Parts: sequence; C-alpha cells; structure tokens
Amino acid sequence: QVQLVESGGGVVQAGGSLRLACAASGRTFTSYNMAWFRQAPGKEREFVAAISSSDSPWYDVSVKGRFTIARDNVKNTVSLQMNRLKLEDTGVYYCAATQVGLTAASHYDIWGQGTQVTVSS
Repeated sequence: QVQLVESGGGVVQAGGSLRLACAASGRTFTSYNMAWFRQAPGKEREFVAAISSSDSPWYDVSVKGRFTIARDNVKNTVSLQMNRLKLEDTGVYYCAATQVGLTAASHYDIWGQGTQVTVSS
C-alpha cells in the first residue's frame, strides 16, 4: 500500500510560482497513476493534473500550459510546478494514487492529507 505526504504549499501573489511535492512510501509506486486534485472552499474537489505509470501527463484545461506534473520513480515523488498562478488556483491541493483510472477522483483510493495554496492579489 502506498502512503502519500504533500508539501510545498503556501501564499503567493498572482502571477507567481509554487512547486508542490508528494512523497510516496511503498515498493509499488511505479505501478500507480498519480494525480493532483484541488478543493476550494464550498466547491467540489476537482482534477488538476495526472501522470500515468508510463509517464504520460494529463492536465485540466484550466491549468494546461501553466502547470507541469512530473514523477521520479527513483525517489518515489510526484511534483506539480505551478506557474503564472491565478486567484482561482487557490485551494487545498491533494496528491492521489490509483492503479485504475486517471482523471476522475472516484478512481483514486489513496490520498494525501492536502496542502494549502493561497494566491493573493
């Protein structure tokens, strides 16, 4: 079983950058598709980006071109580089893992505790 711990959240001005990291424990990390989701206050959790076990990235249209997801199968980590941040990117960002599916939250059965990202004007 994989366990996930996120880090790297914080407060940043609009237009700035942040890099989130997700550290995974467990020997089967390479067999998992990994993703980042976010949840703003009063809103549903939404898909941000995913990377398959074969290293193919997927992005929500709202972040494509601004965010980059990457995985390091040696260090068992997944990162999310966020550039040109907007006010609407504010939320709690969760790292998640699944062996089935890619972009739907319902497919993910392993979640981290979340890290807060706040974009200020």
